[in-house]
Amino acid sequence: MQIDYHKEYSHELGREMEFKVYGHGGKPVLVFPCQNGRFYDWEGFGMLETLGDYIDAGKIQLFTADTIDGETLSLVGGDPYHRVRLHEAWYRYVTEELTSRAREINGTGQAFLSTGFSMGAYHAANFFFRRPDLFDSVIALSGVYDTYDMYNGYMDDVVYANDPCASIANMPDQHPYIQMYNERKIIICVGQGAWEEPLLAGTRRLDAVLRGKGINAWIDYWGLDVNHDWPWWKKQIRYFLPSVLG
Repeated sequence: MQIDYHKEYSHELGREMEFKVYGHGGKPVLVFPCQNGRFYDWEGFGMLETLGDYIDAGKIQLFTADTIDGETLSLVGGDPYHRVRLHEAWYRYVTEELTSRAREINGTGQAFLSTGFSMGAYHAANFFFRRPDLFDSVIALSGVYDTYDMYNGYMDDVVYANDPCASIANMPDQHPYIQMYNERKIIICVGQGAWEEPLLAGTRRLDAVLRGKGINAWIDYWGLDVNHDWPWWKKQIRYFLPSVLG
């Protein structure tokens, strides 16, 4: 398997940012780590073994992003006004710098699949819903899709833009993004086992919002034995990926 490491300066963030690329071609997949995770976590938790056949066959190419969650979403007691604006700078880094480099490296011209687990699922969904021109599919597992707990109930225009439940619920029925969503593949999944309770509630909120807007999505609720942990996420990503690639 071809693996490449990159460390490049971000003008949006004013710092160097790291990412890794796994594979030599195929569908570009932008991967977001779990809360406060790093760009190498998928490798460390065995996801390369889980998806190795897809990667080696040139069906997918993974681009594993780094986040700054510890300065934004996870910063306890920080000023939400400044936290969310730093988050927005990171959003611009991903959409204007990282995806540009990924397209250059990938070379297929295909739109991205976004994916992640837990907080990574929030990121994956948020990027997909904000930029359906860049992303034609999303697989989000065990996520929460509103920002209430992230910013302690604080809301302004920047938080609103990063809150899928709020922004989609208030989207005009004739907004062009609704048609774009329905031309793309939306897969949201959550278990009902240990540590999944808040994620189950969050998934149900997004489910209701999407149904209310007539947005087609595959919202899948797995069983009471399905816990918030990597072994289940590995099974789920294997289960859902063919639906995107097919």
